[in-house]
Amino acid sequence: MQNRQKLLNLLGLARRAGKLVTGEDLVLNAIRSGKASLVFFAADGGESSKKKFTDKTNSYKVAFSTTFTRQELGDATGLARTVIAVADQGFAKKMREYLDN
Repeated sequence: MQNRQKLLNLLGLARRAGKLVTGEDLVLNAIRSGKASLVFFAADGGESSKKKFTDKTNSYKVAFSTTFTRQELGDATGLARTVIAVADQGFAKKMREYLDN
């Protein structure tokens, strides 16, 4: 549970640092262009969108997580979004450590 909170705090920090890409089209572009290091998709997001992002992140070898709900992602970033990409290696690496533990 503690790691979840640390991860959400880190998302907020990444947002303030301008290292997040939000919105479906922009995230897809970030994945294709190699800018996305980690993609968060809301656990309560739509199935067809989820499949699209699962397929895309798999083919481009980008880490993908459905750990949080829309509400949690929104509270952490101040943005009501279903999908968020982390466009920074450092942030993404730290977030993956929290996800793995």
